[in-house]
Amino acid sequence: MQIRQLLHSIRQLFILCVLPAVAVLSARAASTTKILHSFAGGADGEYIDSDLVTDAAGNIYGSSVQGGTFGGGTVFEVTPAGVHTVLYNFTGGADGGEPYKGVTFDAQGNLYGTAVTGGGGSCEGGCGVVYKLANSGGTWTQSVIHTFTGGNDGSGPGSGVTFDNHGNLYGTTPTGGAKGQGVIYQLKPGASGWSLSVLHTFTGGNDGAGGSAGRLIFDAAGNIYGTATVGGANGDGTVFELSLVEGRWQLKTLYAFKDQPDGALPYGGVVLDKSGNLYGTTYYAGANDVGTVYKLTRGANSWTETVLYSFKGGTDGSSPISTLVADSAGNLYGTTSDGGGGCGCGVIFKMTPKANGGWVESVPYRFTGAPNPGFAYNGMVVDAFGNFYGTTVHGGATNDGTVYKFTPLEKGEPWFSTR
Repeated sequence: MQIRQLLHSIRQLFILCVLPAVAVLSARAASTTKILHSFAGGADGEYIDSDLVTDAAGNIYGSSVQGGTFGGGTVFEVTPAGVHTVLYNFTGGADGGEPYKGVTFDAQGNLYGTAVTGGGGSCEGGCGVVYKLANSGGTWTQSVIHTFTGGNDGSGPGSGVTFDNHGNLYGTTPTGGAKGQGVIYQLKPGASGWSLSVLHTFTGGNDGAGGSAGRLIFDAAGNIYGTATVGGANGDGTVFELSLVEGRWQLKTLYAFKDQPDGALPYGGVVLDKSGNLYGTTYYAGANDVGTVYKLTRGANSWTETVLYSFKGGTDGSSPISTLVADSAGNLYGTTSDGGGGCGCGVIFKMTPKANGGWVESVPYRFTGAPNPGFAYNGMVVDAFGNFYGTTVHGGATNDGTVYKFTPLEKGEPWFSTR
């Protein structure tokens, strides 16, 4: 399936795509890419469009959109040694189905995520759920903390959720809401369960539409940042800030993308550096119309956008969907869903800041497809030792996707906030 064709067909939604299985490869002498698990399809899981998280022991957690015992998807764990375990099998019924974009830890080690279908509501096949996997001595029990109705609360949640410092959960839906353009929601725990509040209803106008596949993030002051894939003043997506002002949440559009040679369609989320600047990727536009890496620089009263790199569509990759991740030196890493040469299976790219303020793009690894990894539709997570982990929607022994480990030339701690 061509990702560009898929994205054209769902331009009013954020991307819902497939994820991978991965094999042992080397990008160059000092950088290595190793498959930790190659998905076999069926009960093992398949169509794995998932971000990853790691625990203190180095175990990796994510979700598969399909497969599992009932074909409704799974939540899985992969150990550093590559041992894969299915923690939960979705039925596609009241418990949800098609869990995109992975899971999030709470302070007690429980996992939370979203499923696009199942649950109940007015949507065919169900409007989706937010779920919890409670960990009790290594036994995982699933419960639904919110079932979307397809009304004012939204529908089809396909992005991960984010905790604030008070234990509240935040996320977006691509559809539903009072205007049918999606919402930003908060789930607050209480003695009688979780209660949902809609913090912002997207209109499809200057505020954007539908959120994106990227998770929301917070700054130290509690402001929320994210992207809307479409909408905005030019219809090409936005970066927004949601702030609590006198007890009410107010959305401010920080930047509206303008299409070529600027960016367009930011499917991934944003990350913050220590100075409060934002970084992200766009799927379209740039100088060559195959995507960009951009920076939003915070000013006293406004933000300034700069395209740091325009992909060329050749060996450097094209069409990034990923949220960026970084090391202690300020280098940015991400993936592209296309390009790279050969099968056009995408790349891992690196953005290195120069002393004069510019940036240099390099490609430490090009995906080659089955039996190796292929088609990275998500970004990576970095551990305390400077190793990166990610997923591919295809590739691996049976072409059902992979979880891979990438060890770059220079290792370091992450320097950004995605809290």
